[in-house]
Amino acid sequence: MSRRSGQNGCIQEDGNWYVVRFWKDVVGQEKRQRARERICPISGPGKLSASERQRRAKEIIAASGADSVEHFNKVVRFTHGTTFREQAAIWLHQGKNRKRKPLAPSTVENWESHLEKWINPNIGDMPLDAVNNLAMKQFVAKMVASGKLGPKSIENYTQVVKMVVASAVNEQGEEIHPRKWNHEFIDMPVIQKGDQKRPSHTGEVVTKIIATTKTEKYRTLLTLCAAGGLRLGEALGIDVKNVSQDGTTIKICQKAWKGQVHNFLKTVNGKREIDLHSSVGAVLRKYIGERKSGLLFSSKAGKPLGQSNILRRTLHPILAGLGQPKCGAHAFRRFRLTWLREKIVPKDLEHFWMGHADEEVGDLYSQLESNIQFRKEVAERIGLGFELPVEKPVDGPNGPKRTETPDVQLVASI
Repeated sequence: MSRRSGQNGCIQEDGNWYVVRFWKDVVGQEKRQRARERICPISGPGKLSASERQRRAKEIIAASGADSVEHFNKVVRFTHGTTFREQAAIWLHQGKNRKRKPLAPSTVENWESHLEKWINPNIGDMPLDAVNNLAMKQFVAKMVASGKLGPKSIENYTQVVKMVVASAVNEQGEEIHPRKWNHEFIDMPVIQKGDQKRPSHTGEVVTKIIATTKTEKYRTLLTLCAAGGLRLGEALGIDVKNVSQDGTTIKICQKAWKGQVHNFLKTVNGKREIDLHSSVGAVLRKYIGERKSGLLFSSKAGKPLGQSNILRRTLHPILAGLGQPKCGAHAFRRFRLTWLREKIVPKDLEHFWMGHADEEVGDLYSQLESNIQFRKEVAERIGLGFELPVEKPVDGPNGPKRTETPDVQLVASI
């Protein structure tokens, strides 16, 4: 639209008249065409001075609508069809309401953020058929030049663009604008895994975090994340009824997100059972007490805890006090996976506990996850990789005061 705004026009003599020539978009025509309008006679009554002719020329162009956004959008829609912004809205609506694998609310929110922050401001008003390799190249160049986004973030944004373009299909379900994306031409930044931020904790840091957490609820939550490799949303979605009597096995079948409990997980493989060391099972049973149902970790009203509140009010202050960089709860999950690899846990059992997809045919054939006794033996043998406090402080104003750091016991591999 920028090249179609602010025209001054070209004033010329045509016969006995001064005329202004300017460009104007025409419905049904790809290229603009020249338009001509009379300004005033060259001589005699009605003749205008040079400055008056220039002012009158601008008035004529404005009255024609040649520079208006409304006229431009009307022509674009007739000539090219849907704009990228319109197709993006259609794509999200269909994704949320389809019967086959509907989008999770968290995914929708993430993609809406991508569209709002970067994509629509840059290519939202482009005709969908114009979003090609050249347009993508220009878009990527803007993101790189901003210096605000890393290669992985840029890839995530471009992936949304690709999905929106591919979502436009005809009556036969075939893509209207098929694309063969050329990353070399686009000059897509290369993702260097070593440069990506993937924070993790050591066993020593996990020990200090748990020992420093004052409230039993959050101390138990962080212990569970480190000992089971749970995603934070999975941990907050655990129902007490899905914890075994001895606390060493937990069924993961739902997750919590922004005060809601969803009966689905991030991936199909997320639905699983997690086996814990007996020491963590004892901590869990003590925390549950006599409860038989309800969320394992909840507010006073029984609602799911907010993830951001846990990070902002509990984890981040603890990390700051320990001189550790600020990071999310996913660092506990990376710690757990590292520990499983260090202890050489069978790969298919590792995938089962972590909720990862199978990688090879052998993973599909193996039935280790159904051998509960073997799973429990492995969980007990490999230990935790961090230390648990032996004595836990009592919460509440009437509880005994703790004047020194509690003793800890090491739960290591046998």
